[in-house]
Amino acid sequence: MSVTKPDNSENKAELWHKIKENSTTVLIALILALIIRVFIAEPRYIPSESMFPTLATGDRLVVEKVAYKFHPPNRGDIIVFQPPAQLRILGYEKNQAFIKRAIATEGETLAVKDGLVYVNDQPLAENYIAAPPKYELMPVTVPEGQLFVMGDNRNNSNDSHIWGFLPAENVIGHAVFRFWPLNRIGIVG
Repeated sequence: MSVTKPDNSENKAELWHKIKENSTTVLIALILALIIRVFIAEPRYIPSESMFPTLATGDRLVVEKVAYKFHPPNRGDIIVFQPPAQLRILGYEKNQAFIKRAIATEGETLAVKDGLVYVNDQPLAENYIAAPPKYELMPVTVPEGQLFVMGDNRNNSNDSHIWGFLPAENVIGHAVFRFWPLNRIGIVG
């Protein structure tokens, strides 16, 4: 009785085939992940208290990037954006994302008086803010292609009441879902 040795070339060919198959799968997964991050959604980290109590420092969010290709942000949306030119002049990097709530859109008039935010002379019902604003802002009308954004922590937010209007083209996306911490997981807004 003779024992035949397994053909080493068959084992190498099979191993090479598995490596190619697995490499192809990993490459496709990486390409899909990159496409999703660039065009569809991406994770973001909250670095400050400017959106407290809605968002806390350390929260991690999914930012959806498709909807605003079809329509502009709506009042009340929590948006992520690149800093406008007036903030880049002060040293903020173009890729340093901000997150705020859209308070007024193009053509709307906004004012802050007596601790209330008014849009088109109507006070906003803002049950999401940390405290009423302790500042006044004379009426301003949002120009075409611009937004007026504010943090929910009105008195501790570097936002439009300080630096002016946000070009809509700077908007990256809409914060839609908090995935961290686990005890606060859920829809944002």
